[in-house]
Amino acid sequence: MIRPVLTEIGIFLIPFAVYALFLAATRSGLFVQSSWPITIVARLILVALVLVIGGLIGLAHFSGAAPNSTYIPAHIENGKLVPGRES
Repeated sequence: MIRPVLTEIGIFLIPFAVYALFLAATRSGLFVQSSWPITIVARLILVALVLVIGGLIGLAHFSGAAPNSTYIPAHIENGKLVPGRES
């Protein structure tokens, strides 16, 4: 469960990292408060939220098993653990 959460946090941070790289490339003062006006930060947050929502929709749509599949839980056969699977 932690991997999807960290993935979404990383996706949220992408626009801020790209803007920081832009500031570093243009030598505009990365840590100067005037380089981070509230309008730019608001737009970055909006883009980040759109990316996160798109990532969550993609994760829900393209991950997991087929809708009509049956889950076979983990079990022991001949003394060996057989992992759970979808069939």
